Amino acid sequence: MRKSKLIELNNVGIVVENIDNAIKFFQEIGLELEGRMMVEGEWAGRVTGLGNQSVEVAMLVTPDRHGRIELSRFVSPEPVSDHRTAPVNSLGYLRVMFRVDNLDELLNRLTKHGAEIVGEVVNYGNIYKLCYIRGVEGLLIGLAEQLDTKTVTNILKNNK
Repeated sequence: MRKSKLIELNNVGIVVENIDNAIKFFQEIGLELEGRMMVEGEWAGRVTGLGNQSVEVAMLVTPDRHGRIELSRFVSPEPVSDHRTAPVNSLGYLRVMFRVDNLDELLNRLTKHGAEIVGEVVNYGNIYKLCYIRGVEGLLIGLAEQLDTKTVTNILKNNK
């Protein structure tokens, strides 16, 4: 039997309470709304293990069309736990990181939408300027502006 090969990271799923606010927030970062629909019925519950479910889903895509975020608002069954304000050292999936071209300008826009910087903006070895923010609904988002492309390329080549 032929061994399966990874093709791509298709998307990262995030469950939210207010899908409209979440869409606006991720659009402000620079993602584009690719589609929005209801996913309902027993067939969907067979995939998730939740049984008969009703979920509003919005798919957002990065400008390069390679990365996606799938926002889900569960109508039924209702969410059973909330990890949105967990600290960065919590177990499980925690944050999404985006590379941006002007971190300071983006932070100015996002704070107007209620985002708060966690800690501070730091310079990582003159390679990245980066920070974590608490965005819409307290979601943890990483933002990084690449400062030195040559150093990053050399590090990646040397670690192969």
